[in-house]
Amino acid sequence: MRIVFAGSPGFAVPSLAALHENFPIQAVLTNPDRPAGRGKQPEPTAVKNAASALDLPVLQPGVFDPPFLEKVRSLGAGLLVVVAFGRIFRKEFLDLFPLGGVNLHASLLPRYRGPSPITAAILNGDRETGVTVQKLALKMDAGDILGVRSLPLSGRETAGSLSRTLAGMGAELLVSALRGLEQGRIEGIRQEESRATYCSLVNKDDGRIDWSADAGLIERMIRAYDPWPRAFTTWGGRRLNILAGGVYPEAGEATGTAGGKPGLVLAVDNRYGILVNAGRGVLFVSSLQLQSKKPLDWRSFLNGQKDFIGALLGE
Repeated sequence: MRIVFAGSPGFAVPSLAALHENFPIQAVLTNPDRPAGRGKQPEPTAVKNAASALDLPVLQPGVFDPPFLEKVRSLGAGLLVVVAFGRIFRKEFLDLFPLGGVNLHASLLPRYRGPSPITAAILNGDRETGVTVQKLALKMDAGDILGVRSLPLSGRETAGSLSRTLAGMGAELLVSALRGLEQGRIEGIRQEESRATYCSLVNKDDGRIDWSADAGLIERMIRAYDPWPRAFTTWGGRRLNILAGGVYPEAGEATGTAGGKPGLVLAVDNRYGILVNAGRGVLFVSSLQLQSKKPLDWRSFLNGQKDFIGALLGE
């Protein structure tokens, strides 16, 4: 079973490596190099780097025009395998593959169809998530399910750590599903449309903290938007990233302490860190980063910012 693999971010790299060990890959399809960093120099995707290291042919089309479609047709691949490619394929492209296509998705479908299932699972405080291999369909993430693997969540995961875990699980599940397809051992199971939920693309401003929210939600934001775009607030006209923290256990269910405004920096607790009033409860902050400065633990931060206690964040 000859394959064309399509993917772009680091999440897709374990799957590419696993498939390379088990199946012939005719080419790797990934997004074009894009400007990044302060110098805005074009940088390749993580998948392009991995494919080059494996000495696999790389395709980076800007558009899926007729010459590109003909080039893919000439590869003679039977199956398209997609892992976090970031585009929806048209029928004319999918029709190039006699066996169709399969996709690895980082959720327990039909829950969290869309581009940010890992972030969504953390934000919503889910107790489990997982990975699903599905047949590619013209409707986003709606194809028949070929395999599922679940993972219990501890409530301490960040988007970065959970992504790494699910990427490894997904690679194993993907190989197993493709073996089953090749040997005719598995058939797709239709998704229950009535149970479908959706998530949207994460934007750089999504991490902005609304201090009138529950401290538990803010804590989940810190983890869900790590490593990007980070949960953040403002102080003195500058962005302040909140890198780590949690719900202060001694605040109880009350609204802050002594009726302080949401976003008010209340005090410090030597066991937890800086205490900030939320709409319900108190958030402790153990690590933070002021705009253009390096990340610091809370003690080091306060050593350089003596007027932080009593400040009102988010104004």
